[in-house]
Amino acid sequence: MRIIVLLLLKMLQNRWFTLSTLVGLSVAAAFAMSIPMYADGTLKRLVAKSLAERTQGLPAGSLYMNYQASGSGGTDLDGLAEADRWISEQLPGRIGFPVMASSSRLALKPSVIRSADAEGGASSRLVRMQLAAQSGIPEHIELVEGRMPRDGMADGIVEALVLNEAMARNGWKVGDGFYYDAKDGDGKTKRITVRIAGTYRLKDEADLRWAIDGKEKLAETLLVSRKTLTDSLLAESGLVLDSAGWFYAFDLQNIRIGDLAPIIGELKRLEITLHRMLANTKVNLSFLDMLYDFERQSMLLQAMLFALAAPVLAMVLYDIVLNARQSLDRQRGEIAVLHSRGASPRQIAALYAIEAALLGAAALLIGLALAWFMAKMIGSSSGFLSFVGRKSIPVGRTATSWWFGIAATVLALVATTAPIRAYAGASIVQHTQQRARADRPPVWQRLYLDVALLAAAAAGWYLLDSGQIGSVSGSDGMADIQPGIFVIPALFIFAAGLFSLRLFPLLLRGWNALTNNRMPVPVYLTLTQLSRSSAMFYPIMILLVLTLGLGVYSASAARTIDLNLSEKTRYQYGGDVVLEAAWEGVPDRNDQNKIYYTEPSFEAYRSLDGVKAAARVLKANGKIEIGGKAAGSGLVVGIDNADFAMTAWFRRDMYPLHPYRYLDALGIDERAALVAEPFADRHGLKPGDPLRVAIGYDDEPIDFVVVGTVPYWPSLYPDEGPFIVANLDYIFFEIEKIPYAVWLSMDDGAKLAPVLEQLAERGISIVRWFDVRSELAERRNHPSQGGVFGILSLGFLISLFVSLLGYLIFWFFTLSRRVAQLGILRATGLSRGQLTGMLLLEQLFTTGLSVAAGVVLGAAASRLFLPFLQQGGDEGRQVPPFRIVFEADDMLKLSIATGFMLAAGAGLLVLQLRRLRITQAVKLGEER
Repeated sequence: MRIIVLLLLKMLQNRWFTLSTLVGLSVAAAFAMSIPMYADGTLKRLVAKSLAERTQGLPAGSLYMNYQASGSGGTDLDGLAEADRWISEQLPGRIGFPVMASSSRLALKPSVIRSADAEGGASSRLVRMQLAAQSGIPEHIELVEGRMPRDGMADGIVEALVLNEAMARNGWKVGDGFYYDAKDGDGKTKRITVRIAGTYRLKDEADLRWAIDGKEKLAETLLVSRKTLTDSLLAESGLVLDSAGWFYAFDLQNIRIGDLAPIIGELKRLEITLHRMLANTKVNLSFLDMLYDFERQSMLLQAMLFALAAPVLAMVLYDIVLNARQSLDRQRGEIAVLHSRGASPRQIAALYAIEAALLGAAALLIGLALAWFMAKMIGSSSGFLSFVGRKSIPVGRTATSWWFGIAATVLALVATTAPIRAYAGASIVQHTQQRARADRPPVWQRLYLDVALLAAAAAGWYLLDSGQIGSVSGSDGMADIQPGIFVIPALFIFAAGLFSLRLFPLLLRGWNALTNNRMPVPVYLTLTQLSRSSAMFYPIMILLVLTLGLGVYSASAARTIDLNLSEKTRYQYGGDVVLEAAWEGVPDRNDQNKIYYTEPSFEAYRSLDGVKAAARVLKANGKIEIGGKAAGSGLVVGIDNADFAMTAWFRRDMYPLHPYRYLDALGIDERAALVAEPFADRHGLKPGDPLRVAIGYDDEPIDFVVVGTVPYWPSLYPDEGPFIVANLDYIFFEIEKIPYAVWLSMDDGAKLAPVLEQLAERGISIVRWFDVRSELAERRNHPSQGGVFGILSLGFLISLFVSLLGYLIFWFFTLSRRVAQLGILRATGLSRGQLTGMLLLEQLFTTGLSVAAGVVLGAAASRLFLPFLQQGGDEGRQVPPFRIVFEADDMLKLSIATGFMLAAGAGLLVLQLRRLRITQAVKLGEER
């Protein structure tokens, strides 16, 4: 108890360190826990999407087990009973999810039945039926006529139910009897009589319990009770069971990542377990592959997000260690006194370890609450530092998140308490000697670790460039961003930041030499202090370099990913919406394959609500002739240049001239045509050259005149073949009209559904449509893309907060440690204003150079590493060309954050100087 009181007093005395460490530990734990929380919520969203997409007539969580007789020997009734009992009683608990529906069926081998009452006028029609027992009877049927069949066999007659539709189809009536032939265990045929006791219909034909053995199967079934089949027919009569089936539909809506491994293990062993109880039992339908897919996606998502979060977590841990070392430096005298008074190093280390454990436990509880909000923030991100109010993902606390939080907290505590033993073993004399050597270059400079790390980053760049390390996998370039594309740039920024700090004292000495020490006193004192004690400022400077460098890189990466994917999608379709209408046509009298189409009214598109502009776009394959010689086939695109200019999406830097100049050129002559640049270069085409293209059903020739060449054109890809852009009215003047697509430019926020409804009212039926805006929204809502943007945004905010906290704590400890020095300067005649100016210049030099280095290194990392994002998917089809984006708004946000940091530091500085008293500062003995 006394130790706890001592620790509380010690923590109160060092309350600023205690508070900063607690905040740092809480942020580290929360950030680590938020990632599995987000991944778990994302899995639920993926499951919901899969449940909607993968049904194909059956629920996504469907499981069907089937027994099929081998054809020899009798039925293992004990094994059948054991398997049936295990499946019905234990299997749902082992899967662990709610059962939406279940059914089972036991059946004899199908037989061609003959009427046993043919002489009485009954139908003599031969019908193939199957005698079976089906679960769900009588709870889910309605009797139409007759009664439920009795259990057992009386006088060799078995009573059965028949579906109402089967009765009508076969002309049967209640009371009819039939002969049914079945095999016994010896292979002999036994004939039993089946009499219809009643007819029924299903209460709900869409009930999931009929998903496997549906209405068509029931129409071919003579239903008897389970007891009749197992006891009378199988056990007493010795007949052979032909097949048995068990069906379950599980509700997977609330599945979690932690549930995947147990369920996968259970399903993998299910067939082995069933076969051990009842031979020849197999799993015919399972959702194991879907679970494997979920597991793969969740693992990839977590690995990717942790790779993105690793640099930020490292910064948080670094800040915690930095604060701990500053606090230990401040308490070195106290530790040395404790050691000199008999406390062993182990006791001192244990004292600090207990303090760290208390802080870690408190941080873990605080972090758990913070993690929930962080996971929600990640899920609501739509871009870098952009959060929207979309439907949030379901976030909950899982065992995995707890383990990640504990791991992050323990790692931080180990890093914090590791140096305590070295401090605890130092005496007062050793403490004084170490303070005298405090201005030595740090270990990483003496061992050239910065150069080694820079070489490692260069090796990483080479591996990315050569493709030995993947950066992006997935055809959309976004599904799976590999860790290397963010880990290696972070290593580069850190290594280059350390290397730039090596140049920091050289820069100061060069300035001193250049000015020949002719500077105002505050400036001279600032430069002298920084050049002599530069190592003291390295920790906070590298923290700022990392914050700004990673901030610039993260902002550029997020903008680059979003913009290039958006532009790729917009280019692929060309307009906001692409519509293809059904055209009415009349076949030619002499050739039924030739159709004369009637063009729907194009004016109907122009006046639609929410539509800014509409354009006709014809795409037709044709055979190209140049100078009377065949030049292969190509795509002819017919447009109206004025409408196309208002509708299509263009990117200005993709063309040598403004795109409107090319569209204007089409208006010069009705025969004008724009030709794909690679095709024109291959055939030496120049403006003014004629060419002929045969298109349409009869390959009717159309003459064009080249007015320009274009490297790209909306929705067209040069690698797929040559294309020719021409005037649509001229094409339709030369050939019969053929169907074309309509591109729409939509108002902001306009919906497509009302547009389709209005067109339907005007007699235009749309058979296909593509909404680019919906696809872009779906991509932004994709868990991978949202997770990347969320982690980058949240990581930057956390690093900024940690840097601000570290910055304030650093200057607080630095000013506290330099009280005697500042008092002496005041006592020797330096005014309060000069002293304030000197310290502000120190902040300006250190922070300003760190910010400048961080921005430059972040931009350099973007230029070096972001081009590797185009390696994924179709590397040969990076159209539009990939470009790296730096947004002015992002730089403004970084500048505001940096300015706030400087202002906070200046405020702390002024506050500390106002509290400085010369009589307290200048004293005998050592400064504390």
